[in-house]
Amino acid sequence: MASIFTKIIKGEIPCYKIAETDNFLAFLDIRPLAKGHTLCIPKKEVDYIFDLDDETYTGLNLFAKKVAKALEKNIECKRVGVLVIGTEVPHAHIHLVPFKEEIQMSILSPKVDMKPVELMNLASKVKATFDEG
Repeated sequence: MASIFTKIIKGEIPCYKIAETDNFLAFLDIRPLAKGHTLCIPKKEVDYIFDLDDETYTGLNLFAKKVAKALEKNIECKRVGVLVIGTEVPHAHIHLVPFKEEIQMSILSPKVDMKPVELMNLASKVKATFDEG
């Protein structure tokens, strides 16, 4: 059965897209740990990140690096942290979390309340930076 991420890739479920290539997609998490919390996913549906073939695994990490740089240019933060947990959705993914304090990196931290218009505006800004290079 297709994961929710596969449905997002196919356009069956909307998302706040930040970046997209032929093989990867990045979009804002709608229940963010911090402003700008982004999910980077391969378009290939594979449950566990370490089951990805080497080319996809490496490509996903390089894609996430470029997305993180775009986030840093648009969100005031100490760093963009990386989380790979892999149990909440059966589709390999990387969480990028722009944080000011390390506690924001805890998946158990309270979620940030962001309105759809805030998510849409942020996605547009970060996408423009990503597209610039």
